[in-house]
Amino acid sequence: MKEAETFQKFYDIVVRLRSPGGCPWDIEQTPISLRNNLIEETYECIEAIDQKDSAHVKEELGDILLLVLMLSFMYEQEEQFTTIEAIEEAAEKLVRRHPHVFGASSGGTSSDGQKDRDMTTGEVLHNWAKIKIEQEGRKPKDSILDEVSHGLPPLDRAWKLQKKAAGAGFDWPSAAGVIDKIKEELEETEKAIEAKRKGDDPNVLEEELGDLLFSAVNLCRFFDVEPSVALQRTNIKFTGRFMHVEKRMKETGREMSAQNLAMMDQYWDEAKKLRPIS
Repeated sequence: MKEAETFQKFYDIVVRLRSPGGCPWDIEQTPISLRNNLIEETYECIEAIDQKDSAHVKEELGDILLLVLMLSFMYEQEEQFTTIEAIEEAAEKLVRRHPHVFGASSGGTSSDGQKDRDMTTGEVLHNWAKIKIEQEGRKPKDSILDEVSHGLPPLDRAWKLQKKAAGAGFDWPSAAGVIDKIKEELEETEKAIEAKRKGDDPNVLEEELGDLLFSAVNLCRFFDVEPSVALQRTNIKFTGRFMHVEKRMKETGREMSAQNLAMMDQYWDEAKKLRPIS
């Protein structure tokens, strides 16, 4: 089977890289040292997906798979678990948590006995959580917010925390309330800026800016817009426009400096017309 042969070849390459006589850099790595690589490669894959660049997506998925195999083999070397054990556990968990797909009956049933064909996405997610507790022996969380990983980037964690709270009914009745809250937090931030200028505690400004960001994330959540994806889109937009400004300033022989801000603003407006957002 070609898939199995290809996976084995890839796995063998990872083993060779980590073995005596392999690559010094790969041998020196640890699960701790590869954490940022895993995050970076994941975001590069997200960027490729956003750009609808299938060739780039294929490349980035390969990079992520390399890191996954590298990490699992590190634990294998420490005799904590094997790569196959990790894969088998994931496969068993998928089957166990999808009784509506892999149930004994032709249609399958949920843990509540509901036929699969009638299940909604919400019911599937509820069933998933119930199986984790009843069949896998997972201890119920003291708070639903405990279900949100502390390892997430702060922006993504804020979004998920708010989704959990909203799922429990703790939510604004309409978007107007969220927008009013953003305005309120902006006013408090402006006051904190003035206070800092007078020499007051700078931590107050940090707190208010955090509240403002949190409220902006909540507005994203209210309209089901992932904030990290939205921000990445803006990052790409900013980069393209700024690079246009750099190019035009170089063409005119002007220096990128505050003294030439008016000209840079002119080229920025030019870039906005040349690079519309898709």
